[in-house]
Parts: sequence; C-alpha cells; structure tokens
Amino acid sequence: MKNQTEVHEFILLGLTNDHRQQPVLFICFLLLYLACLLGNAAILTVIVAEPRLQTPMYFFLGNLSCLDLCFSTVTIPKMLSGFLVEQQTITFLGCLTQMHFFHFLGGSEAIVLSVMAYDRYVAICKPLRYSTIMSNRACLWLAVMTWGIGFCQALIHAVAASQLSFCGPNHVLHFFCDIKPVLKLACSSTVLNILLLNVVAGGIALSCFFVIFLSYLYIITFLFVKFRTWQSRWKAFSTCASHLTVVAICLIPVISNYMLASAGDSSVREMIISVLYSAVTPVLNPLIYTLRNQEVKSSVRKILSRKFSGRT
Repeated sequence: MKNQTEVHEFILLGLTNDHRQQPVLFICFLLLYLACLLGNAAILTVIVAEPRLQTPMYFFLGNLSCLDLCFSTVTIPKMLSGFLVEQQTITFLGCLTQMHFFHFLGGSEAIVLSVMAYDRYVAICKPLRYSTIMSNRACLWLAVMTWGIGFCQALIHAVAASQLSFCGPNHVLHFFCDIKPVLKLACSSTVLNILLLNVVAGGIALSCFFVIFLSYLYIITFLFVKFRTWQSRWKAFSTCASHLTVVAICLIPVISNYMLASAGDSSVREMIISVLYSAVTPVLNPLIYTLRNQEVKSSVRKILSRKFSGRT
C-alpha cells in the first residue's frame, strides 16, 4: 500500500539546543570525523600496498575499515551541518535513505566482526587447513554475503517505514534518522516495524555475538589443551586481542540499543550510545589495530620510510 504521509520533511533536534555548546561540539566531531577518515584510509592504503598483509585476516580488516569510513559518513556530516544552522531539516526520502544506509553499514560491520572471529578460529585451531578453508574464493564469498545480508536487512526496515503514515509532529529527537525515534512520530501502527527491528536487527546482532562467542570458546579451549605455558598461550592468542577489543566497543552497545532497550522509546542514553558507535568507534578501530598489531605497525613504518627515502 502506498504511503499516505502528510509530512514531507523532518526536523532533526540534534544533540543539544544550547547554542553556546554547538561550536565546541562542532570542532570535537569535526576532529573525530577527520581522524576517522585519515585512520581508516591509512589502514586501507597499508593493506593494499603491502603484499605480506594481503591475507584473509587483513582482507576482512580492510572491509571493516571501509565500512567504518562509510558508516561515519552517513551520520557525522549531517550532524556537523546541524551545528551551523538554526533548524536542521531532512526530506522524507532523505530520512529513509539515511536510515537504510545506517542499518546497512552497521549490520554489515557486525557480520564482518563475526567473520573475523571465525577466521581467527580457523587460523589457530586448524592451521594446516587454513589456506584451504579461507581461500581467496571463500573470502570473496564471505565478503559478498556480509555486505548482501547487511543491505537486505536494512532495506526491510526502510521499506516497512516507508509504508507508515506521518501526519505530525515531525521533530526527530536524534541527530540522524534512526529507526526508533522516527517510529515514534508515525500516526499509523508500528507493530510490524518494531517486530522487524527485534527479529531482524536484533537477530543479526545476537547471531554475530553467538558466532564470536563460540569461536573464542573453541580458541581458548584449544589453547589450554595444546599449550602448557601461559606465555605460549598468550603468544598464540595475541592476534585476537585487537579484534576482541573492537567487538567489545562496537557490538555490545548495538545490542544494548536495539535489544535491551524498549523498541518504541528514544532517550538521551540511546543517543549517547549512538554517538559512541557512529562517531567514536570508527576512530578507535584503526588505532586499536595499529597500536596492538606489530605487522601493521612495521608495514606503516616501511611505507613511510620508503616514501621519505624516495623524496630524498
């Protein structure tokens, strides 16, 4: 059924309506966004330029960096523009588009984190079969599946939201068109939308968490059986430390926002969590993988020394 909405645009209320805070927030989030662009672009450049990093583990790290770049771009530029204008508006179609890409990229990122956990399980627990299981063809199919599932689940939410009636008010209590604050403005029933949010988005997040949990359960069990000293266990487990850190700061807040909270409510707490995984996490990911990964650090130093030696 075609959407019979009377609302042609929404007004994003943003993080604050205090004009004294907006210049400070603008500078902070601009710096975060620039750091995100530079950090993730650097990771992608290093992975492409350095032959020894062209392995399944870094292939999926490159996918994660690409997703982080796009993910922050969906929300942060619009947020920054909101700090510069008195009233930030977004068209109905623009709102649905932003909602779609936010859930598309966010869902894909959760899936790629679970694929990376599976990759670490195969590398540690089945090293002799690693090259066979994680072949170039298998990695390509896993990447296509990751992006495809993310796109389809986001499309479901966007299409379902487009069928709702919006007759006013049109003030979205958020800094972008997230699905939960938009649903609060609908004049028609949102039962189906809330069900889809819990089942589809929540199901993907919990499934990814389950895959990650099982992968690391097998890894830890294998290390305790295979290695006798803590030093040898930690050496084998060290490649997983960065990934586990990213999972903790990325996936857990998402589950909190879309599963543990009431699906029909929008609160300041949820907005803060949204800031965490849409603005802060994409900046932290490249830092975590760079600072905790010797191969990436040495590759960065190698590329920089090559560049500066070429100049001289």
